[in-house]
Amino acid sequence: MKEWAGPLGVAGCVVVLLGGVTGLLVGPAVGWGAYHWLRRQRAAAADRGAAARVAAELAPAGDLLAACLAAGAGPREAAEAVGRSLDGTVAERLRHVAAELRLGGEPTAVWPRLAELPGAGALARCLERAGISGAPAVEPASRIAAELRAEWGRAATARARRAGVLVTLPLSGCFLPAFLVLGVAPVLLGLASELL
Repeated sequence: MKEWAGPLGVAGCVVVLLGGVTGLLVGPAVGWGAYHWLRRQRAAAADRGAAARVAAELAPAGDLLAACLAAGAGPREAAEAVGRSLDGTVAERLRHVAAELRLGGEPTAVWPRLAELPGAGALARCLERAGISGAPAVEPASRIAAELRAEWGRAATARARRAGVLVTLPLSGCFLPAFLVLGVAPVLLGLASELL
């Protein structure tokens, strides 16, 4: 019912505003359109929220992976250690990747599963290269972790700026009419009474 409250309200307003047969025909159509629009908005917000959670989890996971690699662990061992020490989507994916590698999975087939997460492609490719060739991955993993941390910081700053702008909208909606009613209207009424 909570999902339909807004669209039903919109449909009812359209029925009342248009009235008659036109309102009865157009109102439900507008309500149905509002329902689908709200559904798309909620799905997009859920996707953005999931991507933001993954980005927030990916920065510390990248740091920990780089630290494990610097300590001498291989990509599989690093993924396993970080997967056990963290919670969330990234940690779960790292645990799965480490388990598949431990069971004999090919790095070229397993690491792309980590790359499916938004923003994790570069880190997955770095660890895949290290797993295939045995090349040291400490420097590239550290650089990628620093980039992930910087990107997460930029995204957090952008969200904070956006929140600051969105907070002012209700304030302007309250204070502007109050200013007009209490500040401008008495002056205009006083001028109009003196002129008349």
